[in-house]
Amino acid sequence: MNPADSFDRLIDAIVAGDRDAVRAAYHPDARIWHNFDQVEQTVDENIATLTWFIPAMPERRYEDVVRHPIEGGIVQKHVVRGTAANGAEIELPACLFVEVNEDSLITRIEEYVDSAQAAVLSRR
Repeated sequence: MNPADSFDRLIDAIVAGDRDAVRAAYHPDARIWHNFDQVEQTVDENIATLTWFIPAMPERRYEDVVRHPIEGGIVQKHVVRGTAANGAEIELPACLFVEVNEDSLITRIEEYVDSAQAAVLSRR
Protein backbone atom coordinates (compact mmCIF):
# COMPACT_ATOMS: atom_id res chain seq x y z
CA MET A 1 0.00 0.00 0.00
CA ASN A 2 1.40 3.40 -0.87
CA PRO A 3 1.34 6.30 1.63
CA ALA A 4 -1.59 8.00 -0.13
CA ASP A 5 -3.70 4.84 0.27
CA SER A 6 -2.81 4.68 3.95
CA PHE A 7 -3.88 8.28 4.42
CA ASP A 8 -7.09 7.66 2.44
CA ARG A 9 -7.97 4.96 5.00
CA LEU A 10 -7.65 7.56 7.75
CA ILE A 11 -9.67 10.24 5.93
CA ASP A 12 -12.42 7.76 5.01
CA ALA A 13 -12.65 6.72 8.67
CA ILE A 14 -12.88 10.34 9.83
CA VAL A 15 -15.61 11.13 7.28
CA ALA A 16 -17.51 8.01 8.39
CA GLY A 17 -17.04 8.91 12.06
CA ASP A 18 -15.47 5.47 12.66
CA ARG A 19 -13.03 5.90 15.55
CA ASP A 20 -11.98 2.21 15.47
CA ALA A 21 -10.97 2.53 11.81
CA VAL A 22 -9.10 5.75 12.64
CA ARG A 23 -7.15 3.88 15.31
CA ALA A 24 -6.41 1.04 12.87
CA ALA A 25 -4.82 3.50 10.39
CA TYR A 26 -2.23 4.59 12.99
CA HIS A 27 0.83 2.83 14.30
CA PRO A 28 0.28 2.49 18.09
CA ASP A 29 3.19 4.87 18.77
CA ALA A 30 2.14 7.47 16.19
CA ARG A 31 2.22 11.15 17.07
CA ILE A 32 -0.04 13.90 15.72
CA TRP A 33 1.21 17.49 16.05
CA HIS A 34 -0.80 20.69 15.46
CA ASN A 35 0.60 24.11 14.62
CA PHE A 36 -2.12 26.00 16.51
CA ASP A 37 -1.28 24.58 19.94
CA GLN A 38 2.22 23.13 19.41
CA VAL A 39 1.02 19.93 21.10
CA GLU A 40 2.04 16.45 20.00
CA GLN A 41 -0.83 14.03 20.60
CA THR A 42 -0.76 10.29 21.09
CA VAL A 43 -3.20 8.13 19.14
CA ASP A 44 -5.50 7.99 22.19
CA GLU A 45 -5.44 11.78 22.51
CA ASN A 46 -6.18 12.15 18.80
CA ILE A 47 -9.13 9.77 19.10
CA ALA A 48 -10.40 11.89 22.01
CA THR A 49 -10.17 14.99 19.80
CA LEU A 50 -12.12 13.18 17.08
CA THR A 51 -14.73 12.20 19.67
CA TRP A 52 -15.34 15.95 20.04
CA PHE A 53 -14.87 16.86 16.35
CA ILE A 54 -17.24 14.28 14.82
CA PRO A 55 -20.42 15.53 16.57
CA ALA A 56 -19.23 19.16 16.37
CA MET A 57 -19.11 18.85 12.57
CA PRO A 58 -21.50 16.01 11.75
CA GLU A 59 -21.47 16.77 8.03
CA ARG A 60 -17.90 16.90 6.72
CA ARG A 61 -16.05 16.26 3.49
CA TYR A 62 -12.49 16.74 2.28
CA GLU A 63 -12.28 18.77 -0.93
CA ASP A 64 -9.72 20.55 -3.09
CA VAL A 65 -7.21 17.83 -2.26
CA VAL A 66 -3.66 18.29 -3.56
CA ARG A 67 -0.99 15.71 -2.75
CA HIS A 68 2.75 15.57 -3.17
CA PRO A 69 4.80 12.46 -2.44
CA ILE A 70 7.74 12.81 -0.07
CA GLU A 71 10.16 10.18 1.13
CA GLY A 72 8.23 7.93 3.51
CA GLY A 73 4.92 9.73 3.12
CA ILE A 74 2.93 12.51 1.53
CA VAL A 75 2.10 16.18 1.93
CA GLN A 76 -1.60 16.91 1.52
CA LYS A 77 -3.38 20.24 1.24
CA HIS A 78 -7.17 20.18 1.50
CA VAL A 79 -10.25 22.02 2.70
CA VAL A 80 -12.62 20.34 5.14
CA ARG A 81 -16.10 21.62 4.33
CA GLY A 82 -19.38 20.93 6.01
CA THR A 83 -21.94 22.09 8.49
CA ALA A 84 -21.20 22.39 12.18
CA ALA A 85 -23.65 21.18 14.81
CA ASN A 86 -24.37 24.86 15.54
CA GLY A 87 -25.48 25.36 11.91
CA ALA A 88 -22.40 27.29 10.77
CA GLU A 89 -20.97 26.49 7.36
CA ILE A 90 -17.32 25.55 7.77
CA GLU A 91 -14.37 25.84 5.41
CA LEU A 92 -11.26 24.65 7.19
CA PRO A 93 -8.11 24.79 5.02
CA ALA A 94 -5.28 22.56 6.17
CA CYS A 95 -1.91 21.19 5.13
CA LEU A 96 -0.58 17.93 6.56
CA PHE A 97 2.77 16.20 6.43
CA VAL A 98 2.09 12.48 6.80
CA GLU A 99 4.71 9.80 7.51
CA VAL A 100 3.90 6.14 6.86
CA ASN A 101 5.95 3.08 7.83
CA GLU A 102 6.69 -0.10 5.85
CA ASP A 103 3.54 -1.71 7.32
CA SER A 104 1.40 1.06 5.76
CA LEU A 105 0.58 2.55 9.16
CA ILE A 106 0.69 6.27 9.83
CA THR A 107 3.52 7.07 12.24
CA ARG A 108 3.35 10.87 12.30
CA ILE A 109 1.16 13.74 11.13
CA GLU A 110 2.10 17.40 11.32
CA GLU A 111 -1.09 19.39 10.77
CA TYR A 112 -1.18 23.07 9.86
CA VAL A 113 -4.67 24.54 10.17
CA ASP A 114 -6.18 28.00 10.53
CA SER A 115 -7.25 28.09 14.18
CA ALA A 116 -9.65 31.00 13.56
CA GLN A 117 -11.67 28.82 11.18
CA ALA A 118 -11.62 25.90 13.63
CA ALA A 119 -12.96 28.17 16.41
CA VAL A 120 -16.29 28.41 14.56
CA LEU A 121 -16.94 24.79 15.53
CA SER A 122 -17.10 25.60 19.23
CA ARG A 123 -19.37 28.66 18.95
CA ARG A 124 -23.00 28.20 19.89
